Amino acid sequence: MVAVKPRLLSVQDYHHMIEAGIFGPEERIELITGQLMPMAAKGAPHRAAVTRARRLLEQHLGARVLVCVQDSVQLDDYSEPEPDIAVVKPEPLDYEERHPTVADTFLILEVSDWTLAYDLDNKALAYARSGVKDYWVLDIKGRRLHVFRQPSPSGYQNQVILTEDANIAPLTFPDCILTVKELLRPLM
Repeated sequence: MVAVKPRLLSVQDYHHMIEAGIFGPEERIELITGQLMPMAAKGAPHRAAVTRARRLLEQHLGARVLVCVQDSVQLDDYSEPEPDIAVVKPEPLDYEERHPTVADTFLILEVSDWTLAYDLDNKALAYARSGVKDYWVLDIKGRRLHVFRQPSPSGYQNQVILTEDANIAPLTFPDCILTVKELLRPLM
């Protein structure tokens, strides 16, 4: 019996497919570990949380960073997700000639409502294997922030779940102290 091994798509293959018009403009997909993955539709609560996070990070970090919203980040030769927020190094051309890579990335933040299990498992493993040092998942339904640090090939070695009253700062910017509830919808 012959073992069947799936053919994984590279980032280069993925870009060629996009350039060839294989995907329609309405298709929302991203490349994770060599596989094309559909992206969940973004509802109003998700969009609002992304906007809050972007605004807070820009206010606290200013010109020290570029805060990218739902833009591609190339993790390796087989993964190019579009995280909700990527805090990256400023670049003179604002990444016009290439996507940011892990080496350019300070923080990845995914906002999760319907995709929590996927963000905590599949995406966390892809980010860890590529060496993303600081990965956060904002659980807007559970009103918690999952913080992943110390990446390794087998996953993150450190995970902390913070409640809405907890404070957190990105690893690279310890002066940027945020309270989890600032990222969430205010309770009425």
